[in-house]
Amino acid sequence: MQPSPHCHANVSEPSSEESTSGGEWEADIISTVEFNHTGELLATGDKGGRVVIFQREPESKNEPYSQGEYNVYSTFQSHEPEFDYLKSLEIEEKINKIKWLPQQNAAHSLLSTNDKTIKLWKITERDKKPEGYNLKDEEGKLKDLSTVTSLQVPVLKPTDLMVEVSPRRIFANGHTYHVNSISVNSDCETYMSADDLRINLWHLGITDRSFNIVDIKPANMEDLTEVITASEFHPHHCNLFVYSSSKGSLRLCDMRASALCDKHFKLFEEPEDPSSRSFFSEIISSVSDVKFSHSGRYMLARDYLTVKVWDLNMETVPVEIYQVHDYLRSKLCSLYENDCIFDKFECAWNGSDSVIMTGAYNNFFRMFDRNTKRDVTLEASRESSKPRAILKPRRVCVGGKRRKDDISVDSLDFTKKILHTAWHPTENIIAIAATNNLYIFQDKMNSEMH
Repeated sequence: MQPSPHCHANVSEPSSEESTSGGEWEADIISTVEFNHTGELLATGDKGGRVVIFQREPESKNEPYSQGEYNVYSTFQSHEPEFDYLKSLEIEEKINKIKWLPQQNAAHSLLSTNDKTIKLWKITERDKKPEGYNLKDEEGKLKDLSTVTSLQVPVLKPTDLMVEVSPRRIFANGHTYHVNSISVNSDCETYMSADDLRINLWHLGITDRSFNIVDIKPANMEDLTEVITASEFHPHHCNLFVYSSSKGSLRLCDMRASALCDKHFKLFEEPEDPSSRSFFSEIISSVSDVKFSHSGRYMLARDYLTVKVWDLNMETVPVEIYQVHDYLRSKLCSLYENDCIFDKFECAWNGSDSVIMTGAYNNFFRMFDRNTKRDVTLEASRESSKPRAILKPRRVCVGGKRRKDDISVDSLDFTKKILHTAWHPTENIIAIAATNNLYIFQDKMNSEMH
């Protein structure tokens, strides 16, 4: 596979990493990226609790084959820092996840969550405003009634486009531990939220109660052996969902079986090879992200060194395993010391489920073509991403002979990490979050990755 994203758009603020102070720069770090169901809108959340929505510009008539770039559509503060006085805990404003709701009318809706509170936001457009009120003047102040001598019919006059974002519902007090994922059900009426030990089912119209559908908290916390790391609803069957654990297993649950889904319906777990067991085995086997394929037939699971594709009909072994950065196997000790071994990388499917993508270090991201079994490493950086530039594949070498553009494993920058990625639902457009920069790459020449 030789993906060639030809167009690059860097649409982040601030424009340079040096332009803000440490605290402000920290707040700009992107913590989640999500396309809506049509791909026309792209939302990012950051550590400062802000949500930025980008909208794709329509295609130019002069250049019918040129796809519109994404420009800022709306920015709003979703979460503020809070303090839990009962537990003496600060609750960060950082946005952990954003999920779009399927569009029902002209308005768009999305869910955003920090560690504790989930909010439902409505995004609407207004390009007309009423004028000619009888009892109010143009500024909205009440007129002196003695001056009103005739009645007029107010009219709608065109005005500059206004994008209004309003909070519709706040789903609070549902979690004791940190929320790590939210997922909207295919019934478009319910969604679930997961923290380290529990998964709750919510109705989108009811904020004051949720149903606990998974609870793995032991009676004695000293007996705790694993935590929930991610969860997602099946794209077509509203009764099925999967959740992953820090022990590397995926549990598929069926809500028709019982109200509390503590007993899984299927367990996807790879048997451990005793000969390769080490101190780091359990840490690197922890699943950081799980995603159903668009078809609903497969599940994609990312652990520290690999991405695995599981077939829902085969629990014993994954059908495909891809090495993301196998050259780090010899570096696990230093990665443990600098805490990088606990980084949580996400993964994504392309629209046809034929290519998968995930991030790595040094601002590298990896793509694997499931049909040809070819893979490529690409870099998201200002230097390599001038508009219309073709991204050059990168290679990491572990010693021995080095080719001209190869980078040594010893010179990788572990502070530059691609944790959050998203793929347009139907086209070859990808969004890559590189610390406080958002990169959008698109393949303009082909409808399929090649």
